[in-house]
Amino acid sequence: MTGTGFMTGLRFLVLGAAAGGGLPQWNCNCSNCAAARDPSSGLAAQTQSSLAVSIDGENWAIFNASPDIRQQIQQTPQLHPKALRHSPIRSVIITNADVDHIGGLLTIREKQAFDLFSTSAIGAVIDANPVFRVLDRAFVKRHAIRLDEDFSPLEGLEARIFAVPGKVALFLEEGEPELGLEGEQTIGIEFIAAGKRAYYIPGCATLPDWLCERIRGADLVFFDGTVFTDDEMIRVGTGIKTGERMGHMPITGDGGSLEALSKLDIGRMVYVHINNTNPIWRNGAERDAVNAAGFEVGHDGMEIDLD
Repeated sequence: MTGTGFMTGLRFLVLGAAAGGGLPQWNCNCSNCAAARDPSSGLAAQTQSSLAVSIDGENWAIFNASPDIRQQIQQTPQLHPKALRHSPIRSVIITNADVDHIGGLLTIREKQAFDLFSTSAIGAVIDANPVFRVLDRAFVKRHAIRLDEDFSPLEGLEARIFAVPGKVALFLEEGEPELGLEGEQTIGIEFIAAGKRAYYIPGCATLPDWLCERIRGADLVFFDGTVFTDDEMIRVGTGIKTGERMGHMPITGDGGSLEALSKLDIGRMVYVHINNTNPIWRNGAERDAVNAAGFEVGHDGMEIDLD
């Protein structure tokens, strides 16, 4: 047991379960966003995609620095300072360069020491924007990590990054981007500790055979649940892009993740990075289908311990 009373082992906190824009999105009044603004609806507001990981309940690694990170820290007592100037956040790891994953770096700029991990490609995007110089390198140590090499975001935690199909960040697009790109632009994370194996894959365009085999039999997988159907945003009237065009595979339909992941003997399967338009946020046939397959819908404050 640790000083906080938690068993040593992989411990996960979903800081933000929503996709970019959160739920409700500031300029959207779709049925989900309207419900999330209504205290009587039963649908709680959700912040943008981020995950906290610990093995002792005291020291934490943050995966993706959401623009909502200040709110996420405030509503998570485990991440509160324990002294006049202190943070239990030891490291931040970025899985792609989208604004909803790097914007929060500007919030945690007050000369607090932590390690910042990313691929060289993602690090180059951050370096190219001078506003990120507010992260004082005397306090924030930068680490370029290579695909399929081990690194330790926390003492005692073994992690490994690997490429997953995706695309460049939206603000880097010039014309039509290459979809399903496999490289340093979009990565997944593998965690190994105390004999357990878990994955965090908040953005993924397709599930090729090699990726299915990699995550097969895992104890836990957090996976991209952006849209329920590929044309969801078009049908709802909130956008003109398909999930595929945004670099996210749908949960159902041709090439859907629900069917593919159901065959992989995964202990717990949790959808995260869920768009504001996705019907699985609310009770109904779509959420029932996900639950019937043994999958869970992630939410802010969700805790999972793998002891």
